[in-house]
Amino acid sequence: MYKKIIWSLIGLIGVLVGVFLILVFTDSPQSPEKADKEKKETAVQAAATVEENDADAEIEAEAPNPFGQKSTLAELTDEDYRNYIHKMSHQKVKADEKWGFYEITPERIDWLLQGLDQVNLKSEDVYRDILERWKAEDFSKVDQDHNAIWQLQGGTIGKATGILNAEEEEAFLQETEEQ
Repeated sequence: MYKKIIWSLIGLIGVLVGVFLILVFTDSPQSPEKADKEKKETAVQAAATVEENDADAEIEAEAPNPFGQKSTLAELTDEDYRNYIHKMSHQKVKADEKWGFYEITPERIDWLLQGLDQVNLKSEDVYRDILERWKAEDFSKVDQDHNAIWQLQGGTIGKATGILNAEEEEAFLQETEEQ
């Protein structure tokens, strides 16, 4: 008889411990303080996510990259400027070899000029001189502009040897795809 009582008490204690553990480790019966704390944490996380998304959207809305790439104005490097200006100059220069092409547009020129005010670059004066001249639609030195950038890139093949006339430029635009 004593064995039955002892085993019954052990069984009852086991059930009580099990119920206690379930109550402690589940979220069902929460205290009001815990529920409020979790609501506040969720609200703070949601607000932070909204702010991040708004900041990203604002950056994109202010200055989307007109070259179709993800980099923003604040991320531009000397290498980016050399690449963009070099490939844009191909529209207007004579050269034995040309690798890459971006059409010269007012939006691209303005975007790159805006970027010069946001980043610190080694050859900023060179880029600004070229872009401001191009903004004024002065391409009289575009072959020299190409070669200045080409030299900064360490070019050995593809030096500009002159400027395309209007018909040659139009033909280049018709037969060349942007890269």
